[in-house]
Formats: sequence, C-alpha cells, structure tokens
Amino acid sequence: MILLTGGGTGGHLFPALAVAGELGRRGHGVFYLGALGGLEARLLPEAGLPHALIPAGKLDRAAFRPREALGLLRGLWAARRVLREVAPRAVLSTGGYAGFPGAFLAELKGIPVLLHEQNARLGLANRLLLPRARGLALSLPLPLPPGLGQKARRTGYPVREERHPKAEAKRRLGFDPGKPLLLVLGGSQGSLELNERLPPRLKALGLPVLHQVGERWVERYRHLEGERYRVAGFLDAPLAMSAADLLLGRAGAGTLAEAAYHRLPALLFPLPPSLDGGAQAANARAYQEAGGAELADWEGLEAQVERLLADPEPYRKGMARLSPEGAAGRIADWLEEFL
Repeated sequence: MILLTGGGTGGHLFPALAVAGELGRRGHGVFYLGALGGLEARLLPEAGLPHALIPAGKLDRAAFRPREALGLLRGLWAARRVLREVAPRAVLSTGGYAGFPGAFLAELKGIPVLLHEQNARLGLANRLLLPRARGLALSLPLPLPPGLGQKARRTGYPVREERHPKAEAKRRLGFDPGKPLLLVLGGSQGSLELNERLPPRLKALGLPVLHQVGERWVERYRHLEGERYRVAGFLDAPLAMSAADLLLGRAGAGTLAEAAYHRLPALLFPLPPSLDGGAQAANARAYQEAGGAELADWEGLEAQVERLLADPEPYRKGMARLSPEGAAGRIADWLEEFL
C-alpha cells in the first residue's frame, strides 16, 4: 500500500491524483490522506479513492497562531491512527499544510517518504520534511543546499495528459474555431482581482473569452455573459487549454504545468509575495526565463495580448521546454524504488 497525502488546494491535490491514477494502473494499492475542509473533501469521493480526512493546521512562516497549532496537533493524532491502520510501505507528500502530519509521522516511523514540490520555491511543509525524506521530486529547477540537493530529481508536475484538436475543442465549448480564444484562469478557486479588472479590458478587444471565475463567484459575474464572453465556475482544464490560444492567469504551479503541457502561451498575474511567500512570483520568473510566458503589464495589456497572439510560436516553444509529460510515471517509478 502506498499512502498519498497533501491537498487543501488544487495545486497540491491534482498532482497527487495523477500519480494515484498511475499507481493504480500498475496494480498498487493507494490510500489518500487529506485535510478536512480542503478541495479533496469534494473531489476524493468523486475519484473513488480510499481516503481519510483529518484536521490540519496551517503552517505559517510569519507568526505563531494558537488555533492552527491546535489543528496541527489534532492532525498528527489523527494521522497516527491512519498510518497504523493503513500500514503503508511508502508515502508521497505533495505538500501544503494537509500533507505535513502524515509525512512527518511516516518519517519518524522509518517509512520512506518522497516529497513533491510544485513551485519554483520550496514550501514550508516540504522545507521541514526534507531533512528526513528519501527524495524530493521537483516540478521546476530550484536552488537547494548541497546536502539536500542530492536528494532532488526534476520529475515535472503531474497533469492529466489529455489533448484535443483545437478546432474540435473550440466547437465543444461553443466558440468559433476560426477566431483566437483567450482563457482567463484565477486558480481553482478563482481570483477576485482578475474577475474585476480583466473583463472590461478584454471585452474592448472584441475577442472570444472563456473566463473561469471560481464556483463561489459564478452568480456574481453571470452578467458578463455574452456572445463572445463566457463565464464558468470551474473548467475542464484539458479541454479549455486545448481550445485556447492565450492564457491570462495567476502563476500557480498547476495552471502553469498544464499550460506547458498544452504549449499555451501565457500572460501572468502572480499573487503578491505577501500572500504566498513569493511562490507564484518565482513560478512566473521560471516560465518567463524559459520563454513561454510574460508578466502582464496592466498599463499596456491590450497591446500585449495582441502582440502575443500575432506571434505565439516562440512562446509555444518556451512552454514546451517546461512540459511535464511523463511526470506521473517518473514519480511512480521513484516510489517503486522504495518498495
């Protein structure tokens, strides 16, 4: 049995689900340990994976928060029971506060733990777990101390490896195959800033737009709907990215990995470092340096969109350099080394 843990947000959950699917195809038993209240509470039952949900206090670099510390202690106690019942031979933690309790206790019990880091900056949970972990799977290159760097391999970020012909994908989504399509993504939960600021700017261009506003914001932004502007709470990423010609979005690791798989040029609006410790800013720099994306310029946004649409090929090649094809298989191979 292999235990997968991590979650809270789609960025930590979706790569673990991709690896779970690969392990299942290889005949391995898989059990998922997630957090109460995270996205996994809804998606794990739909995926049909055996799982348990436990409390998980959010780790914070900046401050000690008693309520979160209590949640962490409760999570450790609950994870102890799960580890005893499941008795995994190896653990994959995809990070975040949801992935810490199970991986931490597994390390103490001598169970091999493989960490996966989605961002171009090491998260706090993985930073705490890395000294005892057997390995660190990286989505993007990132600097590590020499002793810990020996544990790392670049595997990529596991995504659903599913593409559709562009014209067919546009038709399925209700768009004209002959016109370029802009895709707006603010992450799995949407982005209030992008929801507010982008529609008037993009509507002025007169181009078709597909905008994922987040499920909690759908009714608030339903008024944006029109012949060329479509709003959705949550989109099927392979279909939407197959159809799109340009992505405008945050710089979350999952969104960028999927864009790279689909060779989709991107204009990025990373979260301020004060909100995520600089992870999205680091991701945006990595994709910009690879030539697949640009940081969005609010002052000249319309001209920037038109320029990328006029000559997308260099950006497609840049995205291809960071494509995560085969990542789930590489991580599964590594886990099998521990069995």
